[in-house]
Amino acid sequence: MPRRSIYSTQKNVGVIFSQRDLHRAKTLRSPPDLFELRLDALAPVIDEIESVLRSLKTPLIITARHPREGGVNNLNAARRATLLERFADRAAYIDIELRALGELASVARQARRRRIGLIISVHDFANTPSVVQLRAKASAAASAGADIFKIATRTDTRQQLERLLQFFDDPHACRAVAGRRRVDLPISAMGIGRLGREARIELAARGSVLNYVHLGRAQIAGQFSLTEWRKRRLHLQSR
Repeated sequence: MPRRSIYSTQKNVGVIFSQRDLHRAKTLRSPPDLFELRLDALAPVIDEIESVLRSLKTPLIITARHPREGGVNNLNAARRATLLERFADRAAYIDIELRALGELASVARQARRRRIGLIISVHDFANTPSVVQLRAKASAAASAGADIFKIATRTDTRQQLERLLQFFDDPHACRAVAGRRRVDLPISAMGIGRLGREARIELAARGSVLNYVHLGRAQIAGQFSLTEWRKRRLHLQSR
């Protein structure tokens, strides 16, 4: 059974990973609900494309991915923080990895102070951890003040996929206690690898709140294009 009703809250996220993606984003007649700016990938050309990035009208998720979670250009914490702070004024959400919360604490505080949404994410390109481990990561993200918990794991095998689905279907998967109040957070979940597409379709049907798509070239196995995903979504809505 799905964790929640999906279609009133789900958003499509187009990933801007390159200058070519940025050009496509600017020329889309029907853009996705959000764009994700991969500032780690854009860092070498950020000065020459900053004006274009700032001119995007669609709400933005900004992230500068940690090198151990798919980040490129081997950016240290200080450089990633600088990039995030540089574009925070245009962000609807800032995405920070759970592992990076300590070294990017100032960015997380800025997000809170400026009322920018905080996505706390985990990316495991090698495996899908156990359900117990996934629950622990989700709980840590909730306790740290996340507005959304994002989880992307390897789904090459049926067992890996089933673990991710089992975690997502757990009604207590992303629950923490804030003072005396119980907090349940939305989850964005996706698979990577051989069964990545199947995972993304199934997780969207079950209520994944953010569904990421590429704008021209997939950066990871299992990712749909925006056009493909919209066709799939129409199919999901008819289920």
